[in-house]
Amino acid sequence: MSKTEPKELRRGWTTGACATAAAKAAFTALQYGTFPDPVAITLPKGGTADFVLTRHGLSNGSAFATITKDAGDDPDVTHGALITSTVRMLASGEGVRFKAGEGVGTVTRPGLPIPPGEPAINPVPRQMIETALSEAAATLGVAPDAEVEISIEGGAELALKTMNARLGIVGGLSVLGTTGIVRPFSCAAWIASIHRGIDVARAVGLNHVVGATGSASEDAVRSRYSLDETAYLDMGDFAGGLLKYLRLHPVEKLTLSGGFAKFSKLAHGALDLHSGRSSVDFGFLQDLLTEAGASPSLVADAATANTAKEVLDRSREEELDLSRLLARRTKQEVRQILRDAPIALEVLITDRDGAILGESGFDED
Repeated sequence: MSKTEPKELRRGWTTGACATAAAKAAFTALQYGTFPDPVAITLPKGGTADFVLTRHGLSNGSAFATITKDAGDDPDVTHGALITSTVRMLASGEGVRFKAGEGVGTVTRPGLPIPPGEPAINPVPRQMIETALSEAAATLGVAPDAEVEISIEGGAELALKTMNARLGIVGGLSVLGTTGIVRPFSCAAWIASIHRGIDVARAVGLNHVVGATGSASEDAVRSRYSLDETAYLDMGDFAGGLLKYLRLHPVEKLTLSGGFAKFSKLAHGALDLHSGRSSVDFGFLQDLLTEAGASPSLVADAATANTAKEVLDRSREEELDLSRLLARRTKQEVRQILRDAPIALEVLITDRDGAILGESGFDED
């Protein structure tokens, strides 16, 4: 490897993946009396992963398993944290219930994907755990009805290093993850990989490439177009790294796809969309609401909203097409970044499930 070539970084596992593996091990132990170690889980995007248990135990109708989180080369605040799932069986038909243990926060404000009063365990980790318990239950011949309590040792202290308090998550960390895999964060390495992706796409003669902020927004594009795998540039939060390089190395067509919050930042001029390095401007969202014809009360309330999602949800209650308007505003801003590059451009605003909420279209090009 040359000195100028970025070092390939090691991937790790999300908190949600660790909690899922721990829950499956504890659930299995309640039936068999022994813990599978290592324990295998199915990842949301396919494939499996094995996890070694750090500790485990059975007591009074409950079982717990602990996994030490390995975030790979990502400077995740939870790298090395002890993620524990404690499982207790419930009556048949009750399903899977989630409980916040020590170090896991509780949602107290609206605007997040989990409603107030619920443990801060995001939808994908919940689904991962439900799937893992269903798979184990089918093998064991029992019903997958259980309470899963997740705890993170030192989570309350670690949460002080995150934005949880501002978002109204109190008492600890959130259990996160959309793919089960932690992608290592290195600005230089990631941006270099984007540039290489553009170079390859141009070299093989592709005329349409895609920049998506995450897996759900990428899935939205996949559902619409049949493109070569090389067309999907791994943009993530690095919109500036993608757009500035395309400005000098253009392709015929570009589709940008991302969530409402991230693209509200891009539309307002942010080039790095990571939550730690740019913030949603609620004044900008107020301007967008005014342009969309929102009620004065909604425009006023947006100034103190918890999240961009909260603003979006409120706008949908008034039947406003805010996502389409944001897509067009984002396109205008991106066009300024691309300057005179001969690139036809469209912007898609997506939700967490990969559904398209609004789009700009290529028509103005």
